[in-house]
Amino acid sequence: MAYTIRQYATKSGKRYEVRYRKPDGTPTGKRGFRRKMDADAWGAANVTTAKSVGAYIDPQAGRRLVEDLWEPWLAAKKTKAKPSYIETLERAWRVHVAPKWGMREVQSITHDEVQMWVSALAESKSASVVLRAEGILRALLAKAKADKCIHDNPCDGLELPRKRRKKHVYLSIDQLLALADASDWRRPIVLTLGLCGLRWGELVGLQVGDVDLDRQRIHVRRSATEVNHQIVVDAPKTGEERTVIFPRMLQSCLEEACDGRRQSDLLFPDRRTGSYLRKTHGPCSTSSWFYWAKKRSLGDEIADSMTIHDLRHTCASLLVHAGANVKAVQRQLGHKSATMTLDVYADLFDDDLDAVGDAMDGLLVRAIGEGRSLAA
Repeated sequence: MAYTIRQYATKSGKRYEVRYRKPDGTPTGKRGFRRKMDADAWGAANVTTAKSVGAYIDPQAGRRLVEDLWEPWLAAKKTKAKPSYIETLERAWRVHVAPKWGMREVQSITHDEVQMWVSALAESKSASVVLRAEGILRALLAKAKADKCIHDNPCDGLELPRKRRKKHVYLSIDQLLALADASDWRRPIVLTLGLCGLRWGELVGLQVGDVDLDRQRIHVRRSATEVNHQIVVDAPKTGEERTVIFPRMLQSCLEEACDGRRQSDLLFPDRRTGSYLRKTHGPCSTSSWFYWAKKRSLGDEIADSMTIHDLRHTCASLLVHAGANVKAVQRQLGHKSATMTLDVYADLFDDDLDAVGDAMDGLLVRAIGEGRSLAA
């Protein structure tokens, strides 16, 4: 037997304690059983069987707090995640996870109360916010399970909100030019974003030496992202450098931006500070230059729904309608795979369905003859 049962006296009467040794050999016990048979049943189920199958959980380990798992988990994340992503994790932990779960013992958390938390959060927050908060708690409890603090992760099997993809805004060439003209000295910036498909951080990090005017190429080697009001320069989002092409109409703008400047100078510095461009406030904030440029050139309907990232979507739309294949669009935008490009921009390939329909019509005409119907 891997345990012994000891009787002891209390003010309420006799009780029983299961005494046993942990896998490391240290003695411990579980007290408070009213009947010896209950103590024996617990010992058989939780000590003998668990040890035999390697599923033993130290009761003391289950008293570990959720907040004790946070720092080690985040430190591991920092080895490969970008600072901007780490910032979003820290904010979600601080605002949504820590206040509710930080001081809870991991063994005390149940599936039902986590589901209630998720459901309540979903009533007032977007699916993205809910999924990020739940994902942090799930990961921390997965670590607790891996560390043998709990048997099962109470986040398994939750009903979660479905994330809905925001509808993209695609500008026509005329609309893009109008927006650029309304952007004052930022005109080349808007055109480069809309015609080359760069992410904002990739554009901010461009240097004069990254532009090959002879071959109409821009080398995307870094990303400059604002994190906690500081610019952090890192590799592009996918971790890989890439080269994009720019159209001839952008040549004069880029020549002017590069003229008489050193290779290491920022291609598009902030004219007021000479340093990195900063993201303005939200796209619908009246203190944003982008907001007023949209209002002046595109009207309220488009302006109210468009973000600066939609300039990247505009580039994708222009490439597709110009006849570029999916692989070319993928390379230009820096997606990890053509599958990702198709998933993100499935709505741009609706014309392909028309082509499929026409092809099927032709096939059927050849098979059954002109004017015939498939109706019974």
